[in-house]
Amino acid sequence: MFVITGASGQLGRLVIEQLLEKVPAAQIIAAVRSPEKAADLAARGVQVRQADYSQPATLDAAFAGAEKILLISSSEVGQRVGQHQAVMAAAKRAGAGLLAYTSVLHADTSLLGLAEEHRQTEIALAACGVPAVILRNGWYHENYTAAIPGALAHGAHFGCAGEGRISSAARTDYAAAAVAVLTANDDQAGKVYELAGDSAYTLSEFAAQVTRQSGKHVVYSDLPEADFKAALLQAGLPEFLAQLLANSDAAAAKGALFDQGQQLSKLIGRSTTLLAASIAQALAT
Repeated sequence: MFVITGASGQLGRLVIEQLLEKVPAAQIIAAVRSPEKAADLAARGVQVRQADYSQPATLDAAFAGAEKILLISSSEVGQRVGQHQAVMAAAKRAGAGLLAYTSVLHADTSLLGLAEEHRQTEIALAACGVPAVILRNGWYHENYTAAIPGALAHGAHFGCAGEGRISSAARTDYAAAAVAVLTANDDQAGKVYELAGDSAYTLSEFAAQVTRQSGKHVVYSDLPEADFKAALLQAGLPEFLAQLLANSDAAAAKGALFDQGQQLSKLIGRSTTLLAASIAQALAT
């Protein structure tokens, strides 16, 4: 039995879609906060169980019979460590043979502000008593392609990453990595994967690619971190998200989102999705 937490989220759904290609639906448990949001998965034979990271009592029933669990990190910044520890405890009570966790690229040394909760989670994982594997996911292409409509409207993509190179990959690539680890024949316990795209780019190069594909001139406007955060707030983003994005760009300027180990493509057995392909997809939707 495979349990996918956060299964109604963007990454979780992609993991289940790809897992369905490898194992029968009845062997997949979609653990979700709101089961009604996963009714379509239930209709396909996936077991949908209610599971809330903040309500540990729900996790025992959700994990019953689990052999392998994918803990997709919580989106509730500031509460993640306690929530993740609740999942670890429930996984141990369930007797799970493997707990996979989606961390962040180079979590142990990363300058990213969001890396701290991942570091703490990784430390807790090592002590929780459940065999664990860590998937240190790099940046998603989608983190930047989601901003394309605004960039086209303003003729500029704003950021504070300078000339920092970003080794991102498509969300579906990271989902494929999770599936590869969950279904691997060899023992995955104790492994740490640094996952990133095969190639890297600057945000100036990102803007140039948007220009080429859209036919509309888009430049990259590099701002001081505080000014970029202010622009995000003015655009309507909540404080925590504006802070996270500005901090992440500033860390990218110092190399926090760069990696050339190509562990992701090796794990999934194919090249990672090109940025140009994700830009084309974003422009088509």
